[in-house]
Amino acid sequence: MINNEKVSIAEVFSNWAHSLKYEDIPNDVIEKLNIICMDSIGLMVSARNEDYIKSLLDALNESGNCSLIGHNRKVNAFNAAIINGTAVHGEDFDDTFEGTPVHVGAVMVPAMLAVTEAKNLSGKEFLKGLAIGSELICRLALVAPTAVHRQGFHPTAIFGAFGASIGISTSLGSKKEQITSALGIVGSMASGIIEYLAEGTSTKRLHPGWAAGCGWQSANIGKSGFIGPRTVFEGTHGVFNTFAKTNIKPDFSFVINELGTRWECENLAIKPYACGTMAQPFIDCAIKLKKEISDLGQIDRIVAQVGEGTVHRLWEPLSEKQNPSSPYGAKFSVPYCISVGLIDGQAGLKQFTNERLNDQKVKHLASKISYEINPNDEYPKNYTGDIKIFTKDGKQYSASQNCLRGGRKAPLFKDEVERKFEANLKFGNIQLNEINELKHFINNIFDFDNLKLIDKIKFN
Repeated sequence: MINNEKVSIAEVFSNWAHSLKYEDIPNDVIEKLNIICMDSIGLMVSARNEDYIKSLLDALNESGNCSLIGHNRKVNAFNAAIINGTAVHGEDFDDTFEGTPVHVGAVMVPAMLAVTEAKNLSGKEFLKGLAIGSELICRLALVAPTAVHRQGFHPTAIFGAFGASIGISTSLGSKKEQITSALGIVGSMASGIIEYLAEGTSTKRLHPGWAAGCGWQSANIGKSGFIGPRTVFEGTHGVFNTFAKTNIKPDFSFVINELGTRWECENLAIKPYACGTMAQPFIDCAIKLKKEISDLGQIDRIVAQVGEGTVHRLWEPLSEKQNPSSPYGAKFSVPYCISVGLIDGQAGLKQFTNERLNDQKVKHLASKISYEINPNDEYPKNYTGDIKIFTKDGKQYSASQNCLRGGRKAPLFKDEVERKFEANLKFGNIQLNEINELKHFINNIFDFDNLKLIDKIKFN
């Protein structure tokens, strides 16, 4: 027997989602979500030749009517969501949300592309589901900052599943009760441990795609009448008592307050560098100092001031972070990121390849980089960077970055995102005419009667 005496958090959000019309979505939110689509689809295509995508293409090959963008190939909706989502997040160059970092586009864009193609829906329906699911992910990330990471789980994997579920549920035309049940159901599908940090393995890449695929499954199961727990968020055995450290008290007002008047997804950040979120400001510092130090060989040591909450992911074990085992592991190594920032003056997709990882100059410089915990660091409320370089002749250089560039305080302009989009597609060996066709599709994605036009773009 379900106790209906008190309305649950999932019910409140589901009721709002069910009543939302696409006309209710503010223009600023629409513009940000269009940028998220551009960033996500560019990354989706850029990873098409990577080994981890080839592995998924072999493993998840059941035919269907949903596109694998960049491959001239179609599979079923579940597999399309998994593969496309993994591709978006594969190089950790996708959008992020400050506070508890979650990657929204890697979950929501593949999830909504899958349901839109599978059910022949319009661009406006795509937009509505994208907005609702993105908003839920961001709001869940604010409930108990850092608590999910500290418990050993990847927040994108956990919160993303709920966003995909509700976005797809609303697109399927589910009733309010069915949407709530789908959220309850996907709570038993959500998963994603962060043990990938130990050796830089690929499971993190899979997390957003798996979340998107679980969204598809749970939404359909919920719509069928299958009942899920409506207290999936706040319950004794719910998300925040299971996937999060319980000493960080959850504040569920972030999920249900000001729905429709405060849009958290409008604050999504676009990454300028192809690596972990908290490493980004340190690269900015390194690039600033590159201009001041003519001979990097004179560097004796480099010390970074860091927030305590970032140490276990980005700094320890220090020997591994100073000499990462894989290009993917290098993305979560601040010593490596600082090193390529100082040497190359950039940190795009080309900086995280086997060739660059094995460069002896990069390795040698990374081995000189260590950290000190700054008790006054603003993490997780704000992502900052601060490094000091000590040279062999006794000189000292320092630089700081006071926020995440690309985030709330210093957003990237659309033309910057377009340049990133084009560079990523070129990395994936996409031709200029294909880039222009894809850009036209994305710029008009919310206006199409259906998204089948993606079929007209053929990739070499």
